[in-house]
Amino acid sequence: MRRVAIVIALVVILIAGTAFTAGPGTLSVLDGMMGGGRGTARVREGVRFGTHGQKLDVWRPSGGAKTGLPVLIFWYGGGWVHGSRSAYAFAARAYATAGYVVVMPDYRKVPDVRFPAFLQDGAEAVKWTRDHIEASGGDPNRIAVAGHSAGAYTVAMLTLDPRWLRAEGVDPRIIKAAVGLCGPYDFYPFTARRAIDAMQGAADPVMTQPIHFARRDAPPMLLVSAGDDTQVKAHNADNLTAKLTGLGAPVRHVDYPGLSHEDVAMALSKPFRGKATVLADSVAFLNRAMR
Repeated sequence: MRRVAIVIALVVILIAGTAFTAGPGTLSVLDGMMGGGRGTARVREGVRFGTHGQKLDVWRPSGGAKTGLPVLIFWYGGGWVHGSRSAYAFAARAYATAGYVVVMPDYRKVPDVRFPAFLQDGAEAVKWTRDHIEASGGDPNRIAVAGHSAGAYTVAMLTLDPRWLRAEGVDPRIIKAAVGLCGPYDFYPFTARRAIDAMQGAADPVMTQPIHFARRDAPPMLLVSAGDDTQVKAHNADNLTAKLTGLGAPVRHVDYPGLSHEDVAMALSKPFRGKATVLADSVAFLNRAMR
């Protein structure tokens, strides 16, 4: 056992700085090696949903209550180009250890699609969750959403702009709380190549911006930014927080100085949870909002 622990420690040291850049899947493997999945179970894998062959996984605590658990739908990042639900298993396991039934959906990506396909896929994932999560022990009346980077964009748009859920026959009030980790919310005019490519389908670019849909009756939102994020600048969270606050909507902004864009996601994993209290802070927020 001691030898195994030493080997694991060496692996952590060797890839500590490259776990995320090598691919989130590498981080999920490392997370599993370090016990990140202890106390959780993937109870559904590769479940088809929606109208374009999308798939999702469902994770939950392996012990405790069997029914009535709060639900979190988590969308991964990747600039609307990369990412997969299996690669981000570390994030699903993290929130499952906190007592949540976690739905991790895939979505269509650039260049196969453009705006608003990924939002439509997101809305279909919410619809599936509403209709089926009870079978996995989740409470369909307590659904929150969370995501990182491009996934946080989906979170903000589904939370603030009701047209996407309404188009699927879902009451937008189904979302009880939202957590956006390093998400783009106010990025027009577009300057980044990925944003330009992803938003090509928009007749009116302003209508792609979450900040445009800020409203007083929005559910509680937690917006997380990173002090050293060079990919999604902190003004996105700053501006949306200011807009929501001015309208009287419940919002909290937390910035983690010294963290990069990737660090915020890595901090959800077991090996790198010491980077910042991202998991603890977001779980505390969700628990209060879902009470």
